[in-house]
Amino acid sequence: MKTLKKTLLAFSLIGMASAASAYEADKPTCIAPAKPGGGFDLTCRVVSTGFERANLLDAPMAVKFMPGGVGAVAYNHINKVNPDDGDSLVAFSSGSLLNLAQGKFGKGLDENDARWVGTAGVDYGAIMVKSDAPWQTLEELVTDIQKDPSSFVLGAGGGVGSQDWMKAALLMKASGVDPKKMRYVAYEGGGEAIAALMGNHIKVYPGDIGEMKGQLDAGKVRVLAVMAPERLEGEFADIPTAHEQGYNAEWTIVRGYYLGPKVSDEAYEYWSNKFAEAYKTEGFKQTVAEKGLMPFYMHGASLDEYVKGRVQDMRELAKTAGLIQ
Repeated sequence: MKTLKKTLLAFSLIGMASAASAYEADKPTCIAPAKPGGGFDLTCRVVSTGFERANLLDAPMAVKFMPGGVGAVAYNHINKVNPDDGDSLVAFSSGSLLNLAQGKFGKGLDENDARWVGTAGVDYGAIMVKSDAPWQTLEELVTDIQKDPSSFVLGAGGGVGSQDWMKAALLMKASGVDPKKMRYVAYEGGGEAIAALMGNHIKVYPGDIGEMKGQLDAGKVRVLAVMAPERLEGEFADIPTAHEQGYNAEWTIVRGYYLGPKVSDEAYEYWSNKFAEAYKTEGFKQTVAEKGLMPFYMHGASLDEYVKGRVQDMRELAKTAGLIQ
């Protein structure tokens, strides 16, 4: 009997120790690597609102803005200042992966310097103009651009080689215009680019359809084409693709989150499991839809493998385009 009691006590202590070591986020935070507005802000709102609706966290998730280098400042911060901060998710997009592929996040930093943990969904590139612009179709816009490419100013978040630049370059190439002739203005993020469009500083914004939901609802912008393989469903169903209008210009954007490279396995599994739970809830699905994203649910090791594979593909693409050696 004494032996049995000792055994039960031992198991009890092991269980208590295990419970004590289990990770629990104390101050859950989502870092948006840009100023308010735009895609990174949207990505953080998906997880903060989605997790709240799904009742997955004991404390509300804060959103913190860390602009600079279209994600570079946040990536360096999470590597050099708080690499083991298990409470902080950082938003990323395919644009972040493209910058990593080109070495734009700093010397010695690549896709292996983060723990890719969960996705918010997917978005697609879109060719947008101000609602009072003279062009009603993509063909009308392209026709005017072809007449004098240098008279058209395109602008978006990110410099040459960024995903928004890539979207603009793809449109030019599909239109028979040398991308080198286009006038492109780089902004820190989507919020600044939208403000520039509203202020008539740029004529065309090659942004993302999801982040434009609010502007579309307010009637401030007109989307001439979505850069998806086929028409989207739901509220964007009336927007034609670039493909169906005769232009081979497609760009898919994955939005998600990463943790610091030295975050514990317990913290990583904690967040991975939270995403797995969230994907099953109506509250999270509703949030994804409200933010204009389409479902794309991946977490943990599967996402880590997916991201590293896609960065390598982008690295090869950048080499082909002459952006890197």
